[in-house]
Amino acid sequence: MLFEDTEIPGVKIVTPRKHGDARGFFSEVYKQSEWKSAGMDYTFVQDNHSFSAPVGTLRGLHFQTPPFAQDKLVRVLRGRILDVAVDIRRSSPTFGRHVALELSAENWRQLFIPAGFAHGFITLEPDTEVFYKVTALYSPAHDCGLAFDDPALEIGWPMPPGGPLLSEKDKRWPRLHELAEAFA
Repeated sequence: MLFEDTEIPGVKIVTPRKHGDARGFFSEVYKQSEWKSAGMDYTFVQDNHSFSAPVGTLRGLHFQTPPFAQDKLVRVLRGRILDVAVDIRRSSPTFGRHVALELSAENWRQLFIPAGFAHGFITLEPDTEVFYKVTALYSPAHDCGLAFDDPALEIGWPMPPGGPLLSEKDKRWPRLHELAEAFA
């Protein structure tokens, strides 16, 4: 497994080895012992799987507040996304900055996003499936978000004609300067 740093410390690109032959392939997409050897000691407690039919489906930017803050490991099973992690830790030197990475079934990359980041993605292909592991259970009382289109974030979302397809909840999240401090 290859662990690569991004421009924001803590956010990592994780690329599992893929062993192929005439039958197809095999891959260990998560192996706790390899993570620990790389200094990544996390306990994942829930797996989530989303399906988005249209190109331009935007989910996010989401996060949970402590004590239900989540570290996430995101991968694409089918299709392609632009995956985005925004640092919302007010005391961080990278507060308000983001990492954006294309994840696809083809490129086999995963993105590890630590707690203290808002996370979202937009689909770049139809019928995209995203699978992610989290370190805390879903808690509606701790579910929060950040406006995906906040100009202060300077995220270059690849927008389809007519704009993204959003949930009603994702249309109402506050901008970065309006967020209550959740992560010291």
